[in-house]
Amino acid sequence: MESVVALFREPQQAQGALQALQQRGFEREHLGFALTDVVAENDIAQQTGVSPEAGQPAGSAAVIKGALLGIVGGLVITVPIWLLLLIIPVTRIYQEGGLLGVLFGVIGGGALGALFGALAGSDHGDYVNLLRRMGVPAAQAEKFYAGMKGGHVMVIARDPSGARADEALSLMRKHGAVKLDDAVGAGQLQSERH
Repeated sequence: MESVVALFREPQQAQGALQALQQRGFEREHLGFALTDVVAENDIAQQTGVSPEAGQPAGSAAVIKGALLGIVGGLVITVPIWLLLLIIPVTRIYQEGGLLGVLFGVIGGGALGALFGALAGSDHGDYVNLLRRMGVPAAQAEKFYAGMKGGHVMVIARDPSGARADEALSLMRKHGAVKLDDAVGAGQLQSERH
């Protein structure tokens, strides 16, 4: 299956491209789009009947990253207080309690960080992995995702036979697909075949 991916500056452009692709015989289940604006995403889905791409779940990486950030946050908050307890002579009797505070800060920070990492990772999913699974090179997948985070709309057309990918690419260009480097800052056509 060959996939064509394009970025559009405006949701209306993406909606026009999706409608044009459907009029040319591309089936809804082979089309997708993604953007960070939930309201605009809902509008495009209702107008075109195409389901938005959910990305892949972020998985354990988001949980681990969240836990590590939580642990660092717990240390940043509790270690200075413990050090103050050690430095000030009158409060030295509380240093063991301060050490327990550091321990609880690390445990609590790690647990909350992991929880928020899991929750944050499931919101939009991992579009880079989704694009990589479709055959998009890693560097381009990162640029597509950066463009999407920058406010662009990503449209995906999958061609099971591979015979109509050029047609999909041409339709996307006609409806305003931007150059990839223009969307994230530098010259290659934003819509590409993969």
